[in-house]
Formats: sequence, C-alpha cells, structure tokens
Amino acid sequence: MISSVSRTVTRSNTFAGLLLEHARDRASRPALREKNLGIWRTFTWADVYENVQKLAHGLVGLGVARGDHVGVIGENRPELYMGMMAAQALGAIPVPLYQDAVAQEMVYVLQDAAIAVVLVEDQEQVDKMLEISTQCPTLKHIVYEDPRGLRHYKDDGLISFKQLLERGEKHQAAHVELFAKSVAANRPEDTAAMFYTSGTTGKPKGVVLTNYALIDRARAVEVMEGLTDREDVLAYLPPAWIGQNMFSYTQLLVTGFTVNHPESPETVMIDLRDIGPTYYFAPPRVLEGLLTQVMIRMEDAGHLKKRLYHWAMGVAKRIGAKILDEDPVGWMNRILYQIGDLTIYGPLRNSLGMSRVRIAYTAGEAIGPDLFVFYRSIGINLKQLYGSTETSVFVCVQPNGQVKADTVGPPVTGVEILVAENGEIMLKSPGLFKEYYRNEAATREAFTLDGWFRTGDAGYLDDTGHLKIIDRAKDVGKLAGGGLFAPKYIENKLKFFPYIKEAVAFGADRNEVCTFINIDLEAVGNWAERRGLAYAGYTDLAQRDEVYQLIADCVEQVNRDLCDDAKLSESQVSRFLILHKELDPDDDELTRTRKVRRAFIAEKYAVLVDALFNGLDHQYIETEVKFEDGRKGTIAADLKIKLVARSQTELRQAA
Repeated sequence: MISSVSRTVTRSNTFAGLLLEHARDRASRPALREKNLGIWRTFTWADVYENVQKLAHGLVGLGVARGDHVGVIGENRPELYMGMMAAQALGAIPVPLYQDAVAQEMVYVLQDAAIAVVLVEDQEQVDKMLEISTQCPTLKHIVYEDPRGLRHYKDDGLISFKQLLERGEKHQAAHVELFAKSVAANRPEDTAAMFYTSGTTGKPKGVVLTNYALIDRARAVEVMEGLTDREDVLAYLPPAWIGQNMFSYTQLLVTGFTVNHPESPETVMIDLRDIGPTYYFAPPRVLEGLLTQVMIRMEDAGHLKKRLYHWAMGVAKRIGAKILDEDPVGWMNRILYQIGDLTIYGPLRNSLGMSRVRIAYTAGEAIGPDLFVFYRSIGINLKQLYGSTETSVFVCVQPNGQVKADTVGPPVTGVEILVAENGEIMLKSPGLFKEYYRNEAATREAFTLDGWFRTGDAGYLDDTGHLKIIDRAKDVGKLAGGGLFAPKYIENKLKFFPYIKEAVAFGADRNEVCTFINIDLEAVGNWAERRGLAYAGYTDLAQRDEVYQLIADCVEQVNRDLCDDAKLSESQVSRFLILHKELDPDDDELTRTRKVRRAFIAEKYAVLVDALFNGLDHQYIETEVKFEDGRKGTIAADLKIKLVARSQTELRQAA
C-alpha cells in the first residue's frame, strides 16, 4: 500500500498515474460506494489501489497485454470500475458495452475489437456471452462479479472476480515489479478507452480516446466549477455512455471525489435521496421522468395543496432563476420566494434527491426550455452542456450567472468553434478523439482538410458567444412553403407535458408538420384511473377518445407557443396519432441512449406517415416486436388520426 502524504502539485496525465496519486494523497477517503441489500459499503482509495493491483495481475494471468481490448458489461459496480482501472494500468483498453443490449447487438463490437476477456456484472450478461461465444472466436474468458445463479455453470472460460483477485494476489507475489513498471510505461497519448457510437446511421464506430483527451476535458471543468474531492456523485446511467463514464469514472480519477453506485435501477430514487449528491448529471429524459412524477403527485393532491403549489410555482417561474443567478430581486419578492421555498421548493428538492446539489448538468439531447426553467426556478443549479463521444463530452458549458434556456453556453477553455456556411458546427479541442477504430474512411470524413471536426449538429453562436443548437444538421430542413423545420425542437416542446413520453415529428419538404406520439403509460394511466376509465394495457389506453383529446390539448398548447416564434411559426403540428406501442431500443426504434432513430421509424411506419399527410382519419397497422426473452410477436391496431387547431383564430376557438 502507498502511504498517505501531503498532496503534491504534480498531477499525472494517465489514469493509472492518477490512481497512484489518490492512493498516496487521500488513502483513507471514500472513493467508491455501493448499496447492497440496503447497506452502503465503502471502498477507500487505498482499497481501490490494492484491488486494482490484484486485478491487473489477474488479467495478466488471463493473457491481457498492452494494447488489448477488454470488454466491460453491466450496471455501475465498483468491481467493474476497478476492472477498468486495472486494464488501463496494464496499457490495455476498456470497451464498455450497453448492459441492456440483446446478445446479438454485442457481436459486432466483440468481433471488431477482437475482445478476448470481458468483465460482466451477473448471470444475465454471462448468458449473453455464452450465447454468442461461437460467433466471437477471440472471446476466451468471462469474468463475473455477482455469482448468483452461476453455481452450476461449467464453462472453462468462466471465472469470478473473487477468483481473479485470488489469482492476481499469487501472481503479484511472484512478479513484484510488474504493476509499477506497467503504470510507468503508460503515456498521455496512449489510448485510454474506446466507446462505440450508437449506430443510428449504420454499424457502430469505435471512438478511440486517449488519456490526455479525457483527462484534459475533466480538468477544464474541474477548474471552471471549483470541483473538490468532497463532491458526491450518483452513478446510475449506462457506463457505456460517454456522459456517465466522464462524470463517474474520468472525473472520479481526475478530482478524487466519491462515486456512489445504486443497488439497482429500481432503487435509484431511494438511493439518490440517501446520498444527496452535490454534483449531478441527468439527460433530459430522466428530468422529464422526475417532473412527470411530480405532476402525478400533484394531480392526486387536495384542492388546498394544489392551489399552494400553483401559486408557489408562479412565484418561482417569475423570480427563481434570478435569485439563483444572483440578479437583483426586490425584498418583497424574496420573502414570497422564501415562503415558497419553505412550503414547496425545499420539500420538492428533497423528494427529488437534489437538496444538496451544487452543480447539475443536462446533456445528451436538447432539453425543452420549460423543463429547464422548472428546475432552475425551484433552486436547482441545472446547466446545459454540449459535447459528444468524439469530443470527450465537454465542448460548451454554461457558466454560473450566464445560464440561458436556449443555449448550451460558451466554449470551454481550449475549444474553438466555427460555424460552416450550411450551419454545421465544427470545432477544435484538446479532447478530440484519436480515430475511429479500424475505419480510416470515417475518420477522414469526420474532419475538414484543415483539421476541424464536423459535429453533424446545426446551430450558431449568439451575440454573447453562447452556442445555440437547433438540431442535427441532417434533420433540419424546410417545409414546402420555405419555413424552417426543426423536428427535435418541436419534439422537446411536446415532451415537456407529463402525458407525452416520446414524439417523432415529420415535415421536411411537406406542406405541414405531423407527429407520432408515445403516451407516458404511468402518467396517462393515473389520469385515466382518476376518471374511472378502464383499459387493458398500453394499446387499449392509447386509442381511447378521451386520451386523444388529452394529447390534442397538449399539441395545441405547443402550437400556441410556435405561433409566437417568427422562425418556426409555420411548423405548427397539423395532425398526430398515438402509436400502438412504445418506441423501444430492442426494436431498433431508439438508440441505447434513447435517441430517436428518425429515418428508421419513418421507413418502418411509412404507412402511418402517409396516412397522416394524406388526411386520413385512421389507419390499420401490424408491427412485429421483440420480447426480452428473444421471442417475437405482433401488435396490431387501427390507429386514430386527429386534426388539431393551428392558426391563432383556431387556437382561440379551441381554448
């Protein structure tokens, strides 16, 4: 073990070097926590360092060498994090895969990266690996963390984390200098990790990121936000997503704070309240889900509580963000806000698990302005950032006191931004990826001849230097009449309503805009039950006339907002239908990060798109779906299509 000494000014530019620094400087401080059977267990930095050494030696015994790829599949678990650290210490390259992907989706990555050793969480992931092992001839060893259900498995390539630690301890005793020499051989320019893109337009691409790129971006934000080793973070999103990996792994090793792992996806809200993180990250879909829970609870509240809530939220919307930004606010308004904070905002923050949040970020896709304003108005310092896997996340971040609902902030230190004539955002950054693995053509296409990275996003820099994202460049289009069509902007406005879980807008080169809607089963189900409306499931509920009217009211409210937008007023929604099934990553309709695969959906449901634009009032469809156990089935329904009010006159009449 490395003894604890005063912190040195020197800071490493490799992940393994950073681990050594933390083990030396804050050996007794908590690094990782995990909730198991309702009890939090803690790994100090000294514990982590000791386990990483043993795991590294164990991996050497399995044949892992410098430059090899090591697969990582599972929820956020301390053992998997320490396994990634061990691989990096050896100069090997962790390749996280989405734990909710079906087995066949993993085949391409395992083959492309020639993975021989994979670290997995539990029996579910072991079963996937065994199912596809014949398709992945390089796969030799499966190391599992949770032994439940695996007692009678006899495959020669199976080994538990406990066994790997034991083997590593013996190997370490016989090769005392190996770990230190491996760590010393690592260089900032070496590959630290590889993340595969979601594959929305083809096969996934392996994004190769170096130690320097990831660490540099984490340090830039550490300085900007004044992050310290006293922060608490809850790691609950997929580790294969670069956003989660940056916040709970890279920044863990850069800043040395504590990362907490929930017991399960179902206990995240309880665990969030247990920990009370100070540094929080959530994509818009998570924030939408939390707001939906609030709306459902308020629907069930008594008349007096509802009136108090709506009064307090009116005050918050008017002055909450100003108080958060330390702008001038009159003393009477401050008193009103304090009353609201005592009765509504404070209890609400506590219920959301955000009572200690100092900095909260959202990213991954555009967030609806109303949703963004809601969180800031109740005193949560929610800010937007912009980045991607290829940029090591941090490209733009909103500084404190400069937070706007419609921008993602100015460039972070070290980043240069250029907007091309077609509106595409291009950039240069220390955090840029090294290459797409074994894909020279794609790597060349990603850059201009003079070295600017093409982001694929459309937007512009406003007068204050803040970047405003409109949509994906390929998705921004024109209506037949020449008006601007930005589908994601419309979809986000629709998804602000608690009853709408997902939306897909169509309109490019058309005379009008039409949308598919997914209702939120929990929110709409709760609404229906309070009105005595019986239903047999999602498909039945989605086609109720009362539900169509509920959603129509939401769509018409969005149209009212669009009426006042000079650029997008022609993009008001004319017709919509409620899909008979929820869009699902297993059916290839969403990516694993739950981004809409718009082109695929348009092709798969072409008959519904045609029905919308041809003015039909209903359309029959049969759709094949995949179940979790791999079986396939069919869902059929005759879907209603509803016309909604658009013009100011129609909207006034509808209101």
